[in-house]
Formats: sequence, structure tokens, C-alpha cells
Amino acid sequence: MVFKKKRVWHCLPGQEPTELDKKVMYWENKGKEVPSRDLIKTPEQIEGIRRSGVVNTGVLDEVAKHIHAGMSTLEIDQICYDYCTSHGAIPACLNYEGFPKSVCTSINEVVCHGIPKEEDILEEGDIVNVDFTTILDGYYADASRMFIIGKTTPEKEQLVRVAKECLEIGMEAAKPYSFVGDIGHAIQKHADKYHYGIVRDLCGHGVGLKFHEKPDVMHYGHKGTGMLLVPGMVFTIEPMVNMGTWKVFIDADDEYGWEVITGDEKPSAQWEHTFVMTEHGVEILTY
Repeated sequence: MVFKKKRVWHCLPGQEPTELDKKVMYWENKGKEVPSRDLIKTPEQIEGIRRSGVVNTGVLDEVAKHIHAGMSTLEIDQICYDYCTSHGAIPACLNYEGFPKSVCTSINEVVCHGIPKEEDILEEGDIVNVDFTTILDGYYADASRMFIIGKTTPEKEQLVRVAKECLEIGMEAAKPYSFVGDIGHAIQKHADKYHYGIVRDLCGHGVGLKFHEKPDVMHYGHKGTGMLLVPGMVFTIEPMVNMGTWKVFIDADDEYGWEVITGDEKPSAQWEHTFVMTEHGVEILTY
């Protein structure tokens, strides 16, 4: 008996293979991980995700107008909810697997999934990540930004800046028919210059028709590894950059089991965009 691996990529029935088909099949024949065809979004789907992204970007713009020292993260949650719903969209985080709020607000040593609370008051010098995902007409868009509250330390300022640079460098590394590992390699190389830790337990992801789709976009790794990046794929890049160790833990005091903390409780920073891969590189759909 001959054992043969099942093919992931399939040409459309009754049609000659396109140039895209040939390129994907070439890499699959080389033993590389390739996407299934359902991960390639149609022009109509990409337009729907783009519209969702406009609302998503608008939410974070609205936060930027109002965020200040002395406000609670619960107030941020209300701003996000009000803007999102008033534009006909749904906050994807709200009640997602038990998450109780509409947005993630992660302060200082909280890496991600921070839960907005009335008692969490932003203070001068804090750095905070605001991470929001929108559903509009069934399409998902996902982004996060860092905010520096007033004046902070040079060390925190550098962390926030380098985290954004990591995102931008990862974006530049994402080329059509390159690999997810190329993104992670470029990001890790930049973070290593500053002796920062890149979180390994969490990653970017495909998005658009669902909250989380393939591929997993790791922010560390080696070139030529991971899934092939093909025009039409939609995904996030969202490096979580720690001032110290890359290791993290779940806050035992969090009754919901969501908040992720740096292993040494030093600050962390993260930026996230949603991208669509094109024949010429990535296009930002929300930021």
C-alpha cells in the first residue's frame, strides 16, 4: 500500500490552473505549508473586511481623542462600545469565550487581554494597549494601539517605539509568496537589538470571516518556515514586545482567566494592524 499525503491546495474544478495555482502547488510540492483555498478572500469579502476596518480604525481614533490620566479603563470600554454600535457594528470581544467587555485595555506589565474595570485608573506615565475588534455585516477587523499617558520614562518610550518598529518591520517582511516565518524572523531580529523579549505564547492570526483563522502569525522564528503567504489572505501582525523576559503568565487574581502578565512584571508594548496580502505586498485594512 502506498501512503500519500492529502493535498491542501485544490484548483477550481473544470478550470485550467492559474499562475497563482501553479505558484502555490510548486511550494506544496516542495513540502512547504500552504493555505487552503478558503483562506483566500474574494474581492467582495476583502471589501467587507475593509468596511469593517474603517469602523475599527474609527473606534481607536475616538479613544485617542479622549484618553487621559484620571480616566478609568471602563470609560474606554464605553467609548469603544458607543462608537462601534453607533456605526452599525458589533464589538467582537464582548462575551467572546467569557470575556466580559468590548475592548482589551492592557496597562504596563499586562501584555494583552486586560479587562476594563472601574477601579483601573490611568496614571501619568502609564503605557496602555487598547485592542479592539469589529464585526460589521459579518466581517471582522482587528487592531490595537499603544497610548502613553502624559509623560513617561525614556525606557517606556523606547519600548513603545520599538514595538511599533517591530510591526512595521514585520509588515515589510510580508511579501507575496514569502512565509509567515519571514515576518517573525525580522521582528525578533529587531527586538533582539534592544534585548527585549518577544512573547511566544500568543501570536497574530488570520481574520476576516471569523475572529481567528489560520495562519498563526508567530513574531519570532526562522525564514522560510510557517505558511506560504498568498495574495488574498487577510491576517494580523501584532508583536507583543516585553522589556524583559518573553515569558508570561495568567493573572491568578483575574476571575475570568484572561489577563496575561509579563513573567518578570516589567512593561510590555504591542501594536496591531489587519492586512490583506496583494500581488505587490500588504495593504493595511485597519490600524
